Amino acid sequence: MDTEELHLPLSRTANERLHALIPGGAHTYAKGDDQYPEDLAPVISHGSGAHVWDIDGNRYIEYGSGLRSVSLGHAHPRVNEAVRRELDRGSNFVRPSIVEVEAAERFLATVPTAEMVKFAKNGSDATTAAVRLARAATGRPRVAICADHPFFSVDDWFIGTTPMSAGIPSETNELTVTFPYGDLAATEELLTRYEGEVACLILEPAAQCEPPPGYLAGLRDLADRHGCVLVFDEMITGLRWSEAGAQGLYGVVPDLSTFGKALGNGFAVSALAGRRELMERGGLRHSGDRVFLLSTTHGAETHSLAAAMAVLTTYAEEGITARLHALGERLAAGVRAAAADAGVGDHIVVRGRASNLVFATLDEHGLPSQEYRTLFLRRLLAGGVLAPSFVVSSALDDTDIDHTVEVVAQACAVYRKALDAADPTPWLVGRPVKPVFRRLA
Repeated sequence: MDTEELHLPLSRTANERLHALIPGGAHTYAKGDDQYPEDLAPVISHGSGAHVWDIDGNRYIEYGSGLRSVSLGHAHPRVNEAVRRELDRGSNFVRPSIVEVEAAERFLATVPTAEMVKFAKNGSDATTAAVRLARAATGRPRVAICADHPFFSVDDWFIGTTPMSAGIPSETNELTVTFPYGDLAATEELLTRYEGEVACLILEPAAQCEPPPGYLAGLRDLADRHGCVLVFDEMITGLRWSEAGAQGLYGVVPDLSTFGKALGNGFAVSALAGRRELMERGGLRHSGDRVFLLSTTHGAETHSLAAAMAVLTTYAEEGITARLHALGERLAAGVRAAAADAGVGDHIVVRGRASNLVFATLDEHGLPSQEYRTLFLRRLLAGGVLAPSFVVSSALDDTDIDHTVEVVAQACAVYRKALDAADPTPWLVGRPVKPVFRRLA
């Protein structure tokens, strides 16, 4: 299928309706139509397994499902059945449901490095609760975030550090400091510079590269020596690295950790977990000042917690994490071979752990390029591949992977032509895609 053959008239109309009623045209910036080539931002009708259909009737193999949240595939039977069992029993009550303790027990059995857990609806609430708890426990004002990780929360303490800081007081921004991933010396220098002021170190324990040997254990030691709380943001690494997250894989125990995304297979559930001594400060069985940790009306909806329990059980019984790695390895090998065969192996670069692959699009000078990303995405969409990343779900099969590699090969041939011309413009057919975090619309 040639790019010109993909027409999305209904999606274009729906995108106009979305922008007229919803700021940004989507409820998540990463889903905005500015992230896709002009007039090629499909509006989804439905999904099943590893496939989605847009409202124009086109079917796509989907990667990065639900921004990494749908790791078992859309409408997973086991998860849906668990949800259906709760729907007729009521979803929210004036007192805790028995499902809340059952879900907590299941979660803590899966992540045994934590001693208590509290559920919420989104990752931002959980990470902000971790920061608040660290500040309360230490009496310190500053938060140290890893500068190399793209997102932690929609709340002021993090968003104030991004180019989209409008509306956030500078005084708030000054309380957040940064440290580089993998550099213990720089982190120790930061903690020494702000001795007695840093409440916590917060980072993704792993992202696009494996942690250097001894790095996470070194951070654990630094946090202990400087009296701050170590927080692992496991929104992405949770379940995808191992059933117990990166902390389970690498054997380094944080004081607090946050989970989400894959935990609900698309249903809204996140978790703050950690040491009892810290977590109990948000409870009723301590003698200190009370911490308003997490208190959400919908945080313990029975059907979402049932979904989480079904997800955890499915991962454990069906070896899902291993399957994600196997699928990702097959995909990465195929894409790299296709790129090399087309002479663009240095320009279309697959990165990350096999269960969490992304790709970089580099120009003729080897620099990241939104124009070349646009060209690449157009060709993928034309071939029926919806892939803002190459993050796999376990619903993919070898046929899906093989078709994706074939489409990538076709895209690479066009990419080579653009590189030879040193100008991708003729293949863009409209404005380039844009980064999420930017100052101006």
